[in-house]
Amino acid sequence: MTDRPQLAAVSGATPAGAAPEILSEAPRSQWADAWDQFRHHRGAMAGLFCFVSIILFVTVGPWLWGVDPGALDTRNRFAAPSLAHPMGTMQLGQDVMAQVMFGGRISLAVGLVAMAITLLLGTLIGVLAGFFRSLDGILMRLTDLFLALPVLPLLLVIIMLFREPLSQRFGTEAGIFILMVSVIGITSWMPVARIVRGDILAIKEREFILAARSIGTPPRRLILLHILPNVLSPIMVSGTLAVANAIITESALSYLGLGFPSDFPTWGKILIDAVQYTERAPWMVIFPGVLISLTVLSVNYMGDGMRDALDPRIRGR
Repeated sequence: MTDRPQLAAVSGATPAGAAPEILSEAPRSQWADAWDQFRHHRGAMAGLFCFVSIILFVTVGPWLWGVDPGALDTRNRFAAPSLAHPMGTMQLGQDVMAQVMFGGRISLAVGLVAMAITLLLGTLIGVLAGFFRSLDGILMRLTDLFLALPVLPLLLVIIMLFREPLSQRFGTEAGIFILMVSVIGITSWMPVARIVRGDILAIKEREFILAARSIGTPPRRLILLHILPNVLSPIMVSGTLAVANAIITESALSYLGLGFPSDFPTWGKILIDAVQYTERAPWMVIFPGVLISLTVLSVNYMGDGMRDALDPRIRGR
């Protein structure tokens, strides 16, 4: 009589009326596994922390700082960084930190919206070229044509042609913003299309795709449910690089005087105003330059972590 409970415990049997124990956990989703891999990537987490800090700095910072970026204080021209002006002042006494906060909103908005346009066009063309052989030749020749065009002269020509019409229709700031993100996105989708096409050409011949074809899965469902989830890794990495490229391009166009108007500061526009005062007020160059560099670096590290997290071969290793 005394040995039966022990035998039941050893054999794993449960007494009558007792609830059976759950021996296995619920299966984890792909996104949970990806996040677990991403958070163990030190560079990616450092990049995420830095990027989120910059976003909070340019969005919440102006409300806490409370200084008008356009306010002039001619008595404090070229004032060095201090408690009153942590990043110093500009040639007319404008507070550099207020200008950097306000300009950061524009620069980050340009980067994120241009990134969305780049990924949308690149993914669409890459999927069509990789999945439908009849469209591959036409779309790849179109991609080669855009790759052969000199980007900077093309940007300058498009901006000069459409700047005035868009400004008159939507207003100066909105028109230039629409033009900036459209031009940067339209001239940056080609590498994404090539990467997506190459991955789809490799994936669509694998066994699980052939099995889905054999049971009559329509092309739209095949692309959305079976192919696109397997090319998320290069798409996400390309997206992070597109943000950095858009911010740098906007800064370069502003540096050339083809960006936003003078009373509408961006990080690139602040650098333009600071060039001639570099020796007298180096802080005007240092702070916006550091923020541009940190943003690009953090986004690149995040892209590196996303690549490792979304690639099942690296995750399995």
